[in-house]
Amino acid sequence: MAQGNNYGQSSNGVADESPNMLVYRKMEDVIARMQDEKNGIPIRTVKSFLSKIPSVFSGSDIVQWLTKNLSIEDPVEALHLGTLMAAHGYFFPISDHVLTLKDDGTFYRFQTPYFWPSNCWEPENTDYAVYLCKRTMQNKARLELADYEAESLARLQRAFARKWEFIFMQAEAQAKVDKKRDKIERKILDSQERAFWDVHRPVPGCVNTTEVDIKKSSRMRNPHKTRKSVYGLQNDIRSHSPTHMPVPETKPPTEDELQQEIKHWQMQLDRHRLKMSKVAESKEPGQQRVKRWGFGMDEALKDPVGREQFLKFLESEFSSENLRFWLAVEDLKKRPIREVPARVQEIWQEFLAPGAPSAINLDSKSYDKTTQNVKDPGRYTFEDAQEHIYKLMKSDSYPRFIRSSAYQELLQAKKKGKSLTSKRLTSLVQSY
Repeated sequence: MAQGNNYGQSSNGVADESPNMLVYRKMEDVIARMQDEKNGIPIRTVKSFLSKIPSVFSGSDIVQWLTKNLSIEDPVEALHLGTLMAAHGYFFPISDHVLTLKDDGTFYRFQTPYFWPSNCWEPENTDYAVYLCKRTMQNKARLELADYEAESLARLQRAFARKWEFIFMQAEAQAKVDKKRDKIERKILDSQERAFWDVHRPVPGCVNTTEVDIKKSSRMRNPHKTRKSVYGLQNDIRSHSPTHMPVPETKPPTEDELQQEIKHWQMQLDRHRLKMSKVAESKEPGQQRVKRWGFGMDEALKDPVGREQFLKFLESEFSSENLRFWLAVEDLKKRPIREVPARVQEIWQEFLAPGAPSAINLDSKSYDKTTQNVKDPGRYTFEDAQEHIYKLMKSDSYPRFIRSSAYQELLQAKKKGKSLTSKRLTSLVQSY
């Protein structure tokens, strides 16, 4: 492999002791040669069915180039080297989240230098939340969230519940900027941003190549600085290595200072509880709140107004028993243990017993398991049945609710500043 002038020097001329940085510089020298107009890998636009795929090259092109230009005799060694470079995000497959190299016709694209690991990125979870939230706003199949990304988004929503409004606004602003870009440019930038997060938040089971050994880092005389925010957000969550953020020496607080601090945070907590109770009791949801119901069924269910509107919609389809059963089981999990056996029997008689007034449809496996569980009642007796009903609503009823004309009218009404009561929407029953 060709050597650069000085891999031990960072871009500002300061010696960098990081072993990772030495590897990055060597890889980037090879990437620069790959992108050379005369002797590099040929980059082309490929015609696909009803569309064009810009700025791509194949995996076999990379293997052939490495074999020829780096004097590598074994194609397996060239494939291994290319896989290492892909794992670090210097180029990436355009249709896969797994950053690996295949010696075939799979299409790849070069990453923009802005997202190269040598820039010492250490992105915040708030950045990742903005990115995932923005993806949900872009109605394109290629930007649809993978299962692990959807789970990450749900976790982040819970973790950043107090600042989610701010994150949502950031994502919305970025989505509007993206729409103004040229179609081809937007397609390329979307893929490069996705590849950046595939490096820093990899698919479960894949290696995170950006991790730094804390022991090695602590022995450095001048640990490298990191860029913590991709989108310029300020996050008050301290989740980074202490070697990146030296902690200043502080005097232990006095007893009076501790009492004042406790009093301050108690006031903040009371104010937050009052604010949250007002939001929960509000019957006039704002535009952002209504739009959030479209993020996923969990968003609609955890909002009292969203849950109420979803229930009205199900009543119009004569399937409200599904949601009522799901809510009854959720309530069961919170009941005192002495009340559980009686409540289990009530739920069984209402929803599952032969001739039940609000019978729900279960598969035979879930029904048999639940029948056995009822004999030894507990808070999780209906766990299998609840999971089956949840999946049924998520895949069937919820998409129709979001597409229904009544939900769309409510969403548009909030955009125009009209209230729910002024429109006299007595029920959310008009389906598409």
